Amino acid sequence: MNKLIKFLNITGLTWFVPLVKIASGENLNQQLRQLWLIMGVPILAFILFLGMWSVSASGVNTALGAIPGPLAVWDEVGGLVDEHFSEQQKKQEFYLKQEERNAAKLAEDPQAEIKVRPYNGKPTYLDKIFTSLRTVFAGFVIASLIAIPIGILCGMSPVMNTAINPLIQIFKPVSPLAWLPIVTLVVSAVYVTSDDSLLPKSFVTSAITVTLCSLWPTLINTAVGVSSIDRDLVNVAKVLRLNWYTQIKSIILPSALPYIFTGMRLSLGVGWMVLIAAEMLAQNPGLGKFVWDEFQNGSSNSLGRIMVAVFTIGIIGFILDRIMQSFQNLFSFSKA
Repeated sequence: MNKLIKFLNITGLTWFVPLVKIASGENLNQQLRQLWLIMGVPILAFILFLGMWSVSASGVNTALGAIPGPLAVWDEVGGLVDEHFSEQQKKQEFYLKQEERNAAKLAEDPQAEIKVRPYNGKPTYLDKIFTSLRTVFAGFVIASLIAIPIGILCGMSPVMNTAINPLIQIFKPVSPLAWLPIVTLVVSAVYVTSDDSLLPKSFVTSAITVTLCSLWPTLINTAVGVSSIDRDLVNVAKVLRLNWYTQIKSIILPSALPYIFTGMRLSLGVGWMVLIAAEMLAQNPGLGKFVWDEFQNGSSNSLGRIMVAVFTIGIIGFILDRIMQSFQNLFSFSKA
């Protein structure tokens, strides 16, 4: 039971801790009270939010019609899921017909040249979610690979920290909307590729924009973590005459990991927010482009679909934050 409770605390699934304690025979009233505070109150607040939304939505009219209520948005979720499975069915039928046609061609002439054409159907809503996730993780990984080494150097060297700090303060507040035109022009000039490439220009542009906006929290937190290492450990490393690599591997990284993961958690959150704006302008086929296309479409169900995208972005952002919080708790070395 203790191991399970520890696992739930590390992964952020603290909602289920009272249930585990009830199963282990602890005070029932106390655990039910704790369960009400952890799960009951948030659920009640969310129900109240849905009620207020449902009552007030019909009274607001826009250029795309009335604001859809919760039930209308849920219907749009079902419609998007149905579109996904319908498109998958078309894809399977396409490849099945192509396979039958090629088999018949080979039966007539075993030496015939066979071509396997890719399916060029439109990406579904679920495809766009995975495109956005791939993009944000690409930008996040690149940002981490850049920010962590520079942060370590800044934390170890006051001179390096003094030199880089003005650049950090200048570029940290820059909006992705300001970076995107520059990144687009540079990528268009440097990255030459075909339209069916594995890494399209829109993907590269969005990922680099995410990188430029999300590397600063990791860089700053890494520098703070390295500079706050216990001086006794640093003095021991000097006495033992450890080289830089050994100091970083054995002393600096283990001591600074909690700060590094805190910075990475903040960077991933920033990157996910930046991504949507970047995809809108770069036309990367993810959630940002989905929102923009629905806004331009202006159909009767566009507003409902945009609301679905808003909730999807929020829920995915919440899950990503929980994942990074789990890593942060795992490496925080705290008594909790």
